Amino acid sequence: MPVCTFEWRYGSNEMREVFSREHIIGKMVEVEAAIMKGLEAAGLAPEGCWEKTLSTAKYVEPEEVDALERRLGHDVVALVTVVSSKLGEPCGKYVHLGATSYDVVDTAWALVLREALAIVKKKLKTLIELMIELSRKYRDVLMVGRTHGKHALPITFGFKLANYVYELSRSYERIEEVEGRVVQGKIAGAVGTMAGWFGRGLTVEEVALNHLGLKPHAISTQVAPRDGFAELISALAILGSQLDRFALEVRELMRDEIAEVFISSGEVGSSAMPHKRNPSIAERVCGLARVLRGLLITALENIPLMHERDLTNSSAERVLIPHAFLAIDQMLEDAVAIASRLEVDEASMRRNLELTKGNIMSECLTSKLVILGGIPRVEAHEILRKLSRESFEKGLSLKEVFIKSDVGKTLPAEEIDECFDYLKYLGNYRELIERAVSYAKKALGM
Repeated sequence: MPVCTFEWRYGSNEMREVFSREHIIGKMVEVEAAIMKGLEAAGLAPEGCWEKTLSTAKYVEPEEVDALERRLGHDVVALVTVVSSKLGEPCGKYVHLGATSYDVVDTAWALVLREALAIVKKKLKTLIELMIELSRKYRDVLMVGRTHGKHALPITFGFKLANYVYELSRSYERIEEVEGRVVQGKIAGAVGTMAGWFGRGLTVEEVALNHLGLKPHAISTQVAPRDGFAELISALAILGSQLDRFALEVRELMRDEIAEVFISSGEVGSSAMPHKRNPSIAERVCGLARVLRGLLITALENIPLMHERDLTNSSAERVLIPHAFLAIDQMLEDAVAIASRLEVDEASMRRNLELTKGNIMSECLTSKLVILGGIPRVEAHEILRKLSRESFEKGLSLKEVFIKSDVGKTLPAEEIDECFDYLKYLGNYRELIERAVSYAKKALGM
């Protein structure tokens, strides 16, 4: 019976398969075969053994390895023992010659991470492309921009979404960059000196890693440097926090008091209240982001190991790495679902624009007083601050209060009217949206 929720609830079957016990053991056997190929090239093992080693992968059952590990207390020794017994003479006795456990573990991790990152990048690219589409679709749909949860200035919904286009594209770049540093092989033997191959270690390494399509770490101890794993989890946690921000935005805009967007869904919102349309998918994104950020601490703690290695990272990484990828996988799937099913209530957006009775245009009037009226900016700011308070206290529009004030007579009527035409106070929003889209396309290689 599954105990961990990730085994059945979170993450796609595609990602779960990558981190399945069967798949990881298969990758470990692939690494052993690649090392055997290197041994052959270095004249340390008979020809043909590497292909026989690789062919044993389909006959190695996780249950067989796990049962032996429980008796021996060592996972890689158990694997090597099983593979060697299946190979028989003469190849069996050369399995793992001169290698150490983490030649197999770390290089297998590199193969697994390469596959997992391909899934993450594919789904992230899909999300970014959806965001580009939405940012252009809603490019000119007016809404209020909010800072500190308060009405600030008018923006467009497309402009809001273009910010996510940019941020998510930066994560795509970040993941590609860290992939080059973490998806590398480690074939260097005990303590990393290659001593077990009697001066032919570089040949073993080159042949093995070329076969696997990996570059080697320039140097290592008995394990690959853990800063790469920490950087990887950090990149995933940053992406997770960006998805969290998007999901939180949707949750806020779905509030009945705002009601500007909804997630189209046929799901039940509440077991008690039939009317509820809850942002459950978005809330799941936010919840998993907390788990993901917490995993980063563990990844950072794994960097300091004693001398040339200790085993403190091993148990942590067995939990850390699969769960980080299953979490981000679920979050990406949910974010794509949200973006695909997003409904925009433009009428609510227009209604909310007027809630503060034009006070969101106080900056425009301030600038007009400086540029056209010659009033010092600090003074103009204080004037509008007081007029704004009067507007709120008397329940009048800012335009009405401004026109009746002394400074209202210093500006032409058409200049005042222009300030309260929201479409004319959007700055360079169209160019900025397209600049974000261009950045994204370059990042994605589109």
